[in-house]
Amino acid sequence: QVQLVESGGGLVQAGGSLRLSCAASGTTSSSYSMGWFRRAPGKEHEFVGAISWTGSRTYYADSVKGRFTISRDTAKNTVYLQMNSLKPEDTAVYYCAGTRSSTWYPRDRTKYDYWGQGTQVTVSS
Repeated sequence: QVQLVESGGGLVQAGGSLRLSCAASGTTSSSYSMGWFRRAPGKEHEFVGAISWTGSRTYYADSVKGRFTISRDTAKNTVYLQMNSLKPEDTAVYYCAGTRSSTWYPRDRTKYDYWGQGTQVTVSS
């Protein structure tokens, strides 16, 4: 059973940076397309970004484009979300998700099979 574990969340001032990690265990395969989603209090899950299993394709929400960067280290079975120029509106619980499906819809959270437990990111003004 694949397990995803996020880490790296915390409290940061506006304009600061954080790097989230999502480590996969229970599998020796790195052929998972991965996504990051977030959920702010009282709001629905929001797509943040995604990366194909080869790392050759990345996708970002307009709200984070130019500030956030997704990358992956296949040797470590880990995906990263580098978040720069953070804003108070980025405050949310951040979740990573994965799928091995050959038909991948990066922005559709219902198309992911595995989810982490989430990590809290709080940006103070």
